[in-house]
Amino acid sequence: MRTLWNNKGIRRTYTVTILFIILSLVSILISLDTGTIPLSPLEVINTFLGKGDFYSETVLFDYRLPRILITILAGIGLGISGAILQGLSRNPLADPGIIGLNTGSAFGLMIFITYFHSLNEHASLYIPLFTFIGGVLAALVIILLTYNKRQGIIPIRLILVGIAVSAGFSAATLFLSLRLDEETYTFASRWLVGNVWARDWVHVITLLPWILVLVPLSWFQSRTLDALSLGDQVASSLGASVQKNRLLLLAIAVGLSSASVAMAGGIGFIGLVAPHLARRLVGPLYRHFLPLSALIGLLILVVADTIGRNIFEPNSIPAGVVVAAVGAPYFLYLLMKTK
Repeated sequence: MRTLWNNKGIRRTYTVTILFIILSLVSILISLDTGTIPLSPLEVINTFLGKGDFYSETVLFDYRLPRILITILAGIGLGISGAILQGLSRNPLADPGIIGLNTGSAFGLMIFITYFHSLNEHASLYIPLFTFIGGVLAALVIILLTYNKRQGIIPIRLILVGIAVSAGFSAATLFLSLRLDEETYTFASRWLVGNVWARDWVHVITLLPWILVLVPLSWFQSRTLDALSLGDQVASSLGASVQKNRLLLLAIAVGLSSASVAMAGGIGFIGLVAPHLARRLVGPLYRHFLPLSALIGLLILVVADTIGRNIFEPNSIPAGVVVAAVGAPYFLYLLMKTK
């Protein structure tokens, strides 16, 4: 009977995953087709096959494709980062944005553009490093304020401390932004609201290694996440090195979220919504719902950017605003459901 249940669970996981792969591919194709300068699906396919004209190649490869690849990579990173944080904290409301990692990353970015940044074509290569340092700083502050020698990280404190830390970093970021010149302030404000406008191939190349390295590493830690989500004592009894594994997984989560928001901007709620939906669809085992969290994060961000680019054309709404419009009500729903 148990084997039958497991087989049903595996079949359900495969079915749901394939469904979301199809939905993701459809959303990517629609995003490639639509915009200020529309391209038909046939034109997109011909352009990928090398049969497009100069006009379609310029629109697709120089403008549209890099932006869409950024949303794909960042959506994957944010979805998995949120799943890891929820497992480590044993709190379904944990999210890189809610607990303050995004604002820490924003503070790191603001330090960079205030003291080290000259707006040139190679500046993007250094942004993930500074946002990663900011995210690590926020994580260290949160750990220090939530850690208890007997109980470890106390989940009930995590959200409250995260909100307080987020407010502190937001105030520091605002203070630094007031010292910027007009051009740099425009760049910073676009980033802070989660705008992927004007992304090009250098941004894709900068973000890609972080996703290629940290996403498989997180999946290889699935069993460890399953153990840690049950509590420190259970994880220790199962042979897991709790403190070592927690630090490793926290570093992975901070790296994914910091690199993602470095290129896509301060986008919140994806790390909350994607793992929660994935867990509801395929169950609590990380080897099942971690890949699905990545797909749902991808789908949310690609759809949000597509909507933002087209709903008020030729003006666009930042993807972060569209995600927040959906994510904030969902967060309130989860908050009411969580005891």
